Amino acid sequence: MRNEIPPALIALSKEIPLVFLTGDLGFMALEPLKEGLGNRFINAGVAEQNMMSVAAGLAYSGLQSWVYSIAPFCYARPFEQIRNDICLNKLSVKLIGNGGGYAYGSMGGTHHALEDYGVLLTLNPFLIFVPAFSEDVLPIIFKMGRSSKPCYLRLGKSELPKDMSAPSYSAWRCVLPGEGSVIVCMGPLVGELMASLCFQPVETRPELWLVTEMPLSWETIPEAFLKKLSKSKKLGIVEEHVAQGGLAHHLIYVLIKNNVSLPAVFHAHAKGYPSQTYGSQQFHRRECGLDAPAILEAFL
Repeated sequence: MRNEIPPALIALSKEIPLVFLTGDLGFMALEPLKEGLGNRFINAGVAEQNMMSVAAGLAYSGLQSWVYSIAPFCYARPFEQIRNDICLNKLSVKLIGNGGGYAYGSMGGTHHALEDYGVLLTLNPFLIFVPAFSEDVLPIIFKMGRSSKPCYLRLGKSELPKDMSAPSYSAWRCVLPGEGSVIVCMGPLVGELMASLCFQPVETRPELWLVTEMPLSWETIPEAFLKKLSKSKKLGIVEEHVAQGGLAHHLIYVLIKNNVSLPAVFHAHAKGYPSQTYGSQQFHRRECGLDAPAILEAFL
């Protein structure tokens, strides 16, 4: 997905005065952006805390600031500066974290982002965007750019099945109809579920929904989803993020607060490192029951 960033930001820069800062990352991906933005492309070096403070200062001066790093270095290392410099001053700084969840695989826990959007959602007024497909990046960049609030974009690798097309972007999307119960997913791993479910009979397979934006509110939940939920015996919620502060916590809270009766709830989520070993992203998903076979076995 990161290859979609340069053309999207170059297009946005024609509409909004912006500056881009990277923590010495983005080799073989951000070169077109450097060429397109000229002196508004800044390599801030391996100094993420300083980079956030600089971004806040630039935003205070009137430039919309975009900050790029791998996901854990984007939110965890400079958290104090995000809280104090950006959020307390309500500045229009946009964070781009590449490689959410277990994306960096065997590089280990220091390079994984398992609690990123949960942590940032504690900071008012952060907006969170978790694209599932490469095609989502352009509309998200423009939506972030047109918002005055601080935002976080969690990038991953699109897992859209080759014979399927990405549905048009929306904060909520039904990506696969079904007459069974309902599963709500966040992030690229929805592609693995789409690939596994698309060959099942529509009469028995669950309906698959995709959420891309947080925080959630009652007003943004589609009526079609609520209608489907009212007829479902189970609600599955799937995310490559720890349980605390994630999609499930926020969705269930909003539903209960608005007096929605819930069916049995199944939550598939990141569980850290059960075997205390590191491996590929798929290895960690399997360990946590986040791969499609485990999810469907538990849900169905």
